Amino acid sequence: MTTISGTTRLYALLGDPITQVRAPGLLNPVLARRGVDAVLVPVHVPAAALPEVVAGLRQVANLDGMLVTVPHKAALLHLADRATDRARLAGSVNALRREPDGTWSADTFDGDGFVRGLVAAGHDPRDRRVCLVGAGGAGSAIVVALLDAGVAALHLADTDPIRLAALGGRLSAAYPGRVHTAPRPRLADADLAVNATPVGLRPADPAPFPVAELPAWAVVADIIMSPAETPLLRAARARGLAAHPGEPTLSHQIDAYLDFFRL
Repeated sequence: MTTISGTTRLYALLGDPITQVRAPGLLNPVLARRGVDAVLVPVHVPAAALPEVVAGLRQVANLDGMLVTVPHKAALLHLADRATDRARLAGSVNALRREPDGTWSADTFDGDGFVRGLVAAGHDPRDRRVCLVGAGGAGSAIVVALLDAGVAALHLADTDPIRLAALGGRLSAAYPGRVHTAPRPRLADADLAVNATPVGLRPADPAPFPVAELPAWAVVADIIMSPAETPLLRAARARGLAAHPGEPTLSHQIDAYLDFFRL
């Protein structure tokens, strides 16, 4: 375990809520094993306070980076000094790095982690039909990564028409003919159905879409990491469908985070 001292470099994980995050428990042991004098700490930041908190964190001289979770991934894109093309296409980021000149660069790794986790579990999305619910920060990054991974068609659903239209427009321009948007999910012919919303974080949450409408061969994925078995995954398993939990999305991002932060 890392011994925190006056030389320890800091990384902050921003979110609201924050109690469900798993990244500190996964990343800090890796830093300790590598002998890196750094620690990742969770920081609970309500949305209204985000600009002020980020402005303050940027002034903390021994803070080298930030990770971002619900609901701040889209907002942090606009608070960074620069971002990668894939982050701008997604409209969200989940990691920011302080550069030697004091500016902040941003990228998104949710999509890469999700796709790598799927492939490792034997669910390669190439040439598959995908239905994804949630056009927010994580969902937008996952959509971009799935399209880059070669899915045949992607049906994107979200209850926010403005957010859905904005993301759908960017994606349709970048991936002509492969992206379809609607307020309700298209499930009947989906090979892979993904929940990329926060629905399922609370025990009383309903399933974000009805698994009964999916074909018998479909894979159901949820990006929520805690609880490990969400109502959606429970319903999928009860119907005999393959269920893919949220934890692999994070665990397959660890190496990318280390590279991004130059650790």
